[in-house]
Amino acid sequence: MTVSGGAGALGVDPEQLTDDDLLRELRRLHDMRHETLRHGSDDALDAHTVRTGDLEAEYLRRWPQREVDPERLRAGARSRG
Repeated sequence: MTVSGGAGALGVDPEQLTDDDLLRELRRLHDMRHETLRHGSDDALDAHTVRTGDLEAEYLRRWPQREVDPERLRAGARSRG
């Protein structure tokens, strides 16, 4: 592993990941978030937060016009209520 650009967090630089690897890493981190929050040390939670931010920033850089579900917008929420 190499050090990513964020605060010394370990992992492959997000810019070096293939699209598939980036998406797989994001899925894995999001799946692990709850366990890290509940049971990880403060250092583990800090590292997890930095790594997640690095990967999410890379995702948004690659896909700035990502699909947005209209149901996830305020208007969509209002139409449900």
